Amino acid sequence: MATTKTRKTSLVSPRTESIVREALEAAGCRSTAQRAAVYGYLEKVESHPTAEEVYRAVRREMPRISLATVYKALEALVESRLATKLTNGDGAARYDCRGEDHYHLRDVATGEIRDLGVEFDPNLLAKIDPALVDKLAGSGFQVTGYRLEVLGRFER
Repeated sequence: MATTKTRKTSLVSPRTESIVREALEAAGCRSTAQRAAVYGYLEKVESHPTAEEVYRAVRREMPRISLATVYKALEALVESRLATKLTNGDGAARYDCRGEDHYHLRDVATGEIRDLGVEFDPNLLAKIDPALVDKLAGSGFQVTGYRLEVLGRFER
């Protein structure tokens, strides 16, 4: 009777692994299987998970990975600009690997973050106040970008 080996599903495709390796090395960070797996998970989820959520998910594929390794992987991904760390003063940081500018929804009770499905407007600050960027520059603050979060509660 022939036996068939089942193969574990990888968290990261060869193409993604190559992109991750190049970005990490360009930023002076080591490329590791753990970092690729963490990125692979971030790339596949629509939510913006905490480090602990990433750890629990990646651990299913890499049982020996530690929480400390996941934290280090996330920081390396942020340093290499493959991911963004979304912080809120009173909650756990969440991570996003969507590279293009976009807006977020944040649940004020749980801290959960989701993408807001509307087109990013690079001229939004000028629409709020046409002189805002110039006023800020005059006070010594150079605007390099902006983020927008809409606060509320997700219905359960």
